[in-house]
Amino acid sequence: MTLYRKLDNSELKRATLQEFREGKKFPFVVILDNVRSQHNIGSAFRSADAFAAESVILCGICATPPSAEIRKAALGAEESVVWSYYANTFDAVKELKEQGYRIVSVEQTENSTSLDLFTPNADEKYAFIFGNEVKGVSQEVVDMSDFTLEIPQFGSKHSLNVSVSVGVVLWEVATAFQKHIK
Repeated sequence: MTLYRKLDNSELKRATLQEFREGKKFPFVVILDNVRSQHNIGSAFRSADAFAAESVILCGICATPPSAEIRKAALGAEESVVWSYYANTFDAVKELKEQGYRIVSVEQTENSTSLDLFTPNADEKYAFIFGNEVKGVSQEVVDMSDFTLEIPQFGSKHSLNVSVSVGVVLWEVATAFQKHIK
């Protein structure tokens, strides 16, 4: 007998599509700033679902659902997660600022905050912006940010894939909300 039997999907007790859409979300949204790969977009949807983000906002050159390529990576999360599209990231950020969101670019900048040192405030809502695979978050959008977060890295490469960055940041932030915010 094996000590670690894999669980079947039916044993995971996941929310149905309707239960998830109506359920409680963490007070953060994901903004994709001109992400070109539909696989990365789909993966961002999947992470947004896994970590109960309020929504995903697609901007600029981002493809939008319905798309077979997005669905391939999202595995249906493009249906469970609320999403919207803006032709310009600047407009999305401006609107979220007006709604009281703290704007956070996930980018390597001067004076960035290391992700491991960031603890969200229970009384605030956050918009985490992830950028293009080559150029990152545009400087115009970084300039609109309340602060920037940087994922600590220890290897020889300069960055992580954008979809990996989304998963890392959302995991850290959702975990912090669970631990520190009652």
